[in-house]
Amino acid sequence: MTRRPLIAGNWKMNLTAARVEALSAQIATVAKDYAASIDVAVFPPACYLAQTVKAAGDAPWSYSVGAQNMHPDRSGAYTGELSGYMIKELGGTMVLCGHSERRQLFGETAAFVGTKVSAAHRDGLVPILCVGETLDERERGATEDVIREQLVAGLLGLQPALVAETVIAYEPVWAIGTGRHASPELAGDVHRFIREWLTSLIGAELAGDVRILYGGSVKPDNAEALLAVPDIDGALVGGASLEAQSFTDIIRSASR
Repeated sequence: MTRRPLIAGNWKMNLTAARVEALSAQIATVAKDYAASIDVAVFPPACYLAQTVKAAGDAPWSYSVGAQNMHPDRSGAYTGELSGYMIKELGGTMVLCGHSERRQLFGETAAFVGTKVSAAHRDGLVPILCVGETLDERERGATEDVIREQLVAGLLGLQPALVAETVIAYEPVWAIGTGRHASPELAGDVHRFIREWLTSLIGAELAGDVRILYGGSVKPDNAEALLAVPDIDGALVGGASLEAQSFTDIIRSASR
């Protein structure tokens, strides 16, 4: 089974309009060089989404722009929210659902995240469903239970073909923005567990199509070892995606 690696950059609440334009163009240039074998995506702040799409210019189809969050309803009295329809209209093609910061800081439940995943598919977007455990949960030996619960809620009600089109990102909460990262062996164990769980849900053939990314302090110096693990199909990159050199170095690591 061959899955195209996906290297995704989550810019969070960072950058300025000028930096977004420059960074987008720099990444697009490198993405073009690897278009035959690697998919690249960036997730800017919502106010820069259209600008990021424009800055990508004539980049190949393998360079995508997505939103960091969405509301499951297409419209309504939800001050400050963004719908999948709006993301699509601005040129976005992907969306993060259930990033640990949304779960931890904004109280998003696993069930609510699941409504976003379904809504993303409804609106023609590719959702990246983020799952992961806290340090306390890992130390209690609850990693698999926590991730299973998040997967069940996140994929609830989806037809098998849509599950296969969903990207999963394993992001251990204890490794996000801390400088710590899971070893390739530890990350590989969790990715293998996710693949086996997906196999039990939708069968081996479709589960083999699902891309599972690793996210958690991914940097140029650890990317190659992580991406060499069989069930790790790419990376969801935070801080290192804010600089063109470090992010493009990670893209190059995925080609080795």
